Amino acid sequence: MNVLQFPILSLIAYLPLLGVFLILVLPKESKGGIRWSALAFTLASFAASLWLPAHFDASTPEMQFVEAFSWIPTIGVTYLFGLDGISLWLVMLTTFLSVIAVICSWESITMRLKEYYIFLLLLETGMLGVFFSLDFFLFYVFWEVMLVPMYFLIGVWGSERRLYSAIKFFLYTLFGSVIMLLGILAVYYYHGAQTGAYTFDVLRLMKVSYPSTPLFTLLGVPFSFQDLVWLSFFMSFAIKVPMFPFHTWLPDAHTDAPTAGSVILAGVLLKMGTYGFIRFNLPMFPEATKHFVPMMMTLSIIAIIYGAMVCMVQPDMKRLIAYSSVSHMGFITLGMFALNAQGIQGSIIQMVNHGLSTGALFLIVGLIYDRRHTRLISELGGLSKQMPIYATLFAIIMLSSMGLPGLNGFIGEFLILVGAFKVNYLWAAFAVSGIILGAAYMLWLYQRTMFGALENPKNAALHDLGPREMTTLVPIVIMCFWIGLYPSPFLSRMEASVNFILARIHQGQAATAQPPPSASSVRSLSPERSRRVEGVVPVAQRHPVAALPGEPSR
Repeated sequence: MNVLQFPILSLIAYLPLLGVFLILVLPKESKGGIRWSALAFTLASFAASLWLPAHFDASTPEMQFVEAFSWIPTIGVTYLFGLDGISLWLVMLTTFLSVIAVICSWESITMRLKEYYIFLLLLETGMLGVFFSLDFFLFYVFWEVMLVPMYFLIGVWGSERRLYSAIKFFLYTLFGSVIMLLGILAVYYYHGAQTGAYTFDVLRLMKVSYPSTPLFTLLGVPFSFQDLVWLSFFMSFAIKVPMFPFHTWLPDAHTDAPTAGSVILAGVLLKMGTYGFIRFNLPMFPEATKHFVPMMMTLSIIAIIYGAMVCMVQPDMKRLIAYSSVSHMGFITLGMFALNAQGIQGSIIQMVNHGLSTGALFLIVGLIYDRRHTRLISELGGLSKQMPIYATLFAIIMLSSMGLPGLNGFIGEFLILVGAFKVNYLWAAFAVSGIILGAAYMLWLYQRTMFGALENPKNAALHDLGPREMTTLVPIVIMCFWIGLYPSPFLSRMEASVNFILARIHQGQAATAQPPPSASSVRSLSPERSRRVEGVVPVAQRHPVAALPGEPSR
C-alpha cells in the first residue's frame, strides 16, 4: 500500500491541534499571544485547505488525497482519510468559518481566554476529522470528540441558561451517537460474517449488499435488517440536523452559546447530520432509503413550515435565527430525499449556503449584543441611522437567507425545488410556502430593528462597525455573491460524486459498479494528479445513472 508522501488532509485537520499545544504553554496573562496563536493556526489550516479545490479532479467520484495505514489491525481499524465532491466544500466551509469564529471572539471573550481558544481549536480538528474519515471507528471518534469542546463553549461562555442548554445539547447528541454505534457494529459484524474479514473501512463496507427482506412487521410496516440499520444512523443524524421533532435542543443551544459557538454550530455542526445521510444512509442502504422517502419528505415539509411560523412570533433576534435553521435544514433534507441529481446537488450547495448566511446572521446579532447587551427586537429600532455599514451588510445577508436571485441562497433553493417538483409537485408547493414565510419573518426582523424612529435613547450612542468587525462579515458577503452569480465551480466538483450515489440508489447495489476501492488498493500518483485512487474510468461508463421519468438515459 503506497500513498503520497505528503498528507495534506492530516495537515489541515491537525494544524489547529498544534495550536492547542502552543496555547497550552503560553501564560494566561499573554492574551495577545493566545489570540494571535489561535488566529495563526486557523489561518494556516484554511490556507492549506485552499490546495484541495485547486487540485481536485472533478471528473471522478473516486476518493482523492487518500491517506491510509493500519491503526488497530486486531479489530480491523484503519486510519483512512479521503475527500470527494460531497465533503470538499464542507471542509472549506469549516476552515473558513473557524477563522471567522476566532476573529469575532477577539474582544467579546475576556474570561478564561486560554481555555476558550483551546476548545475552539479542538472543535475545528474534530469537525474536519468527521468530514475526512473513511473508517467508521475513526469517524465515530471524531464525532464524539466534537461534543466535548462545544459543551464547554456553551456551558462556560454562554448566557443566562448556559448550563441547561449545554447539558441538553450533550445528552441529545450523545443519545443519537450511541444508537448510531449500534448500527456501525451491525454492519461491521454482518460484513465479517459474509466475507470473513472484519473491518470498519467504509469503502469496503459499501460493497456489501445488506438484506432488504422483511424480518418482522410493526403496525403494518415491514422492517428488514437494512431498514433497522438505516434507522440507527437516522436517529443520530436527525438529531444533529436537527429534524422535526428532534429539534428542541437547537434554539436553547443557539440562544445561550457565545457568538462564535453559534456561528460554528449553525455553520458546520448541523451539516454533519445531512452529510451523514448523504455519505452513509443513501449509498449504503439504497432500498431502505427508498422505503423511508415518504417519512423523510413529511418530516422535512413539517420542519420547513413549522420553523418558519415559529420565527414569526419570536421576540429574541437570536432565537428567531435559531428557529430559521430548523426551516432551512428542512429544505436540505427535502432536496436530498428527492433522490435526483438536482435535489442532491441543491442540498449539498445549500449546506454551504446556510452555513454562510446563518453564520453571518449570528454574527450580526453578536455585534449588536456586544454594544447593547440585549437581543430583544423591541429594544432596538432605527439602527440604520447610527450604523449604516452594519445595516447594509445586514440587508445583504438577510436577502441571501431569503434566497434572492443573485445571492447564494437562491441557487440551492432553486435546485431543491426543481428536484422536489420532478418527483411530486405537492412537495415543491409546500416547500414554496416556507420560502414565503421566510421572507416575511426576515423582512419583519429587519424593518423593526433597522428602520423607524430612533426612540430608545440607549441606541443613540451606538457606533458603526470597525475594521475588525467588518473583517468577519465582508468575506462572507463576497462568498454569497460569488456562489449566487457563478455557482459552476462549486456544482461541477460535486457532480461525479452525486451521480455515483444516484447510481447506487436507482440501480441497486448489484447492478452498480464497485464503489471506490479500499485503502489497500491506493497507490501513489504523480503530484499533478494529486492523491486520488488509481484506475479512473469516465463517470458515465463506471456509474451510469438510471433515467428519471421523462428523461433520457445518462
